[in-house]
Amino acid sequence: MRDLRQPALPPTGAAHPRLADLTPREIEVLRAVAEGKTNGEICADFFVAEATVKTHIGRILHKLGLRDRVQTVLLAYETGLVRIGSGD
Repeated sequence: MRDLRQPALPPTGAAHPRLADLTPREIEVLRAVAEGKTNGEICADFFVAEATVKTHIGRILHKLGLRDRVQTVLLAYETGLVRIGSGD
C-alpha cells in the first residue's frame, strides 16, 4: 500500500503517457535514437532495412509532434525512457 503522505511519482519510461501512442517497436527505436545510435546501427541491432528505421523515426516524430532527432532525444530523457549514462 502506498503511503498517502507521499506524492505519487509521475510515470516514467515506456509507461509515460506522452509515449502511449507509440508501438513497442517505436519505443525500442526511440530508445536507440536517444542512446545516440545511427540509423545504420539501429538497422543492425533490429535486423531491418534502413528504410524501415526511417519510417519508424518518421512515425515517432509525427505521433509525438516533434521536429527532429534532437527533440526526440530530449523527450526520451524527459520521460525517463533513457537515463544519463544508460547508453553503451
